[in-house]
Amino acid sequence: MTLPLFRIKNLSLYVFLAILGLLVAMPLVLILSQSLMDNTTLYTWPPQVVTLAPNFGSYQTLFSQPDLQLGRWLFNSLFASASYTVVVLTICAPAAYAFSRLQFRGRNVLFFILLATIIIPSQVTLIPNYLLMRDLHFLNSINALIWPGAANVFAVFLLRQFFMQIPQELEEAAILDGCSYFGRFWKIILPLSSNALTALTIFVFLGHYNDLFWPLIVNSRVDMRTLPVGLAILNSSYGGSERPVLLAAAVFATVPILLVYSFFQRKIIQGVTLTGMAGR
Repeated sequence: MTLPLFRIKNLSLYVFLAILGLLVAMPLVLILSQSLMDNTTLYTWPPQVVTLAPNFGSYQTLFSQPDLQLGRWLFNSLFASASYTVVVLTICAPAAYAFSRLQFRGRNVLFFILLATIIIPSQVTLIPNYLLMRDLHFLNSINALIWPGAANVFAVFLLRQFFMQIPQELEEAAILDGCSYFGRFWKIILPLSSNALTALTIFVFLGHYNDLFWPLIVNSRVDMRTLPVGLAILNSSYGGSERPVLLAAAVFATVPILLVYSFFQRKIIQGVTLTGMAGR
């Protein structure tokens, strides 16, 4: 008995997606497996994909060295990323609402100028931002990781595109009930934008969590490092002689990201899909 054509197509699609899933998961499996090897096993040929005798010495080294404050670095990264995300949403959501709903002279021109700032390389504003952090006495503090870049142009653009899809009739009904601009924004726009807000939250959080260059510039104290900065310095110290230690640190840094995505993957997909539908 032959299978229907649509079943063959579905089966082929599932096989293709399974192969892609294996290709994506393979680097993660290799990092985890090789972090459980010693140097001798790691550099054997042909290389071993999965070790039959796991060695947790690299993880013991990772958490026993006094100069490797991974717990503190992870806390700095999580706290700075979460605080930065809250500040971005607090600033950019009202700005996006103003650009999508309020009628004022020069709105489109101002929004175009705002979008044009995306093309400015970050290296151009590096020295002015650093001098500003110095004058505000924010160097070697968590403030230097939170406030610069809080007016996120991408966040304003993403939320504006989503807000423009919400029917204006809902706000017109609220106007008849005497609702103010802030009331309409708080009671109508934000509850209907949960998918976009969730997707933006994840994007902003992960982008800030993985940032290396700016935290490396503004924080020189060991206890104020973020996790990417700590891993970069760890690479220079252990990358050549103790490769499993570096791989164990990579596993430690990857776990929070995987947890965040596993919990919010549906919201991320919904947010990207819905915000990409705005053609206005």
